[in-house]
Amino acid sequence: MTTRSAARDPARPADPLPDVAAGPRLSRRTLLVGTAGLTVGALAAGSARAQHDMVADATRPTGMTSGIGSLSNRAYPVPLEGQNDIAHDPADLPGPLMREAPATVRVELETVELEARLDNRASYRFWTFNGSVPGPFLRARVGDTIELHLSNRDDSGMMHNIDLHAVTGPGGGAEATNCAPGESAGFRARALKPGLFVYHCAVPPVALHMSSGKYGMILIEPDEGLSPVDREFYVVQGEVYTAESFGTEGLLTEDFDKLMNERPEYFVFNGHVAALTEHYPMQARVGETVRIFFGVGGPNHVSSVHLIGSIFERVYLNGDVVSPPQQSVQTVVVPAGGAAILEAKFDVPGRFVLVDHALSRVERGLAAYIEVTGPENPDIFAPLV
Repeated sequence: MTTRSAARDPARPADPLPDVAAGPRLSRRTLLVGTAGLTVGALAAGSARAQHDMVADATRPTGMTSGIGSLSNRAYPVPLEGQNDIAHDPADLPGPLMREAPATVRVELETVELEARLDNRASYRFWTFNGSVPGPFLRARVGDTIELHLSNRDDSGMMHNIDLHAVTGPGGGAEATNCAPGESAGFRARALKPGLFVYHCAVPPVALHMSSGKYGMILIEPDEGLSPVDREFYVVQGEVYTAESFGTEGLLTEDFDKLMNERPEYFVFNGHVAALTEHYPMQARVGETVRIFFGVGGPNHVSSVHLIGSIFERVYLNGDVVSPPQQSVQTVVVPAGGAAILEAKFDVPGRFVLVDHALSRVERGLAAYIEVTGPENPDIFAPLV
């Protein structure tokens, strides 16, 4: 399993799990442990808000200018060079597993906090798995043993962990992977159920960690695998809650109150505005069938995903690969923290646009292109002359 921004190859022959760091790091854990795990109550809420305020105060810029036009009426610009880029290429995912026997799948993830581009005028302090949003696409089969190693970089300001919806165990692995800066942890788990699942950081406030970019997806293939297609893509929808209004220039900061009231300034596919339009548009040829592994990292809003100019041939709702797929579907509802597998065949060339059909969100950055090349097919579509 690879990702272009990974600090290490996430798939290697299995070896024993590393010991969790101890000694001097224990004091750092003591300072952060109040926000580790799915703790409830006033103490955890107060600690989470204090952690948020500390980071916001440390990164808040001194001046801003604002203003940006309608995103419906212009091409999304490529973000300026010279900034860190957390966008995940939708074509960067491991291919179908060509084996039948169960195996041990070793996954190595590193939490990376970094300032990176949000659009061509602004940057944001993202929290990531392996330096990209979403994190790496993980792939295993039913019956496999997943051996997951998580490390939190020493220069991180936060505690982090991981909850995989595909894992049967306390917190989906979150309780076993609480890591203060500079620490590492891990677990082993058997893949019991096939399907497409979301994973995310689960350190409170969980919504803050997710809106900062700490999410991704894992596919557990059924015994027989999935039907063959020509191309596969990996797309995850997310939200960014900034104190500054949409379109503001400079380094933007998170807004905890907007997050709690579910009022994002930005909606994004794969990390930032323009990530899947001018930056990483998906590519296909006439006659090809593509499969999109689609998820909602959220943390709060449901997606009504729609492909302008096409109809989904098959849809595996909720990431369910056991039941027969729905066919000939125009719009698919995907809940926050949920997933769907979308398949479409392209009979004519052109630009096809993936959107959330809550179309006001296009104005806040949410669109993805599928550029289809090949011969015209006037029997199916032709303009009147």
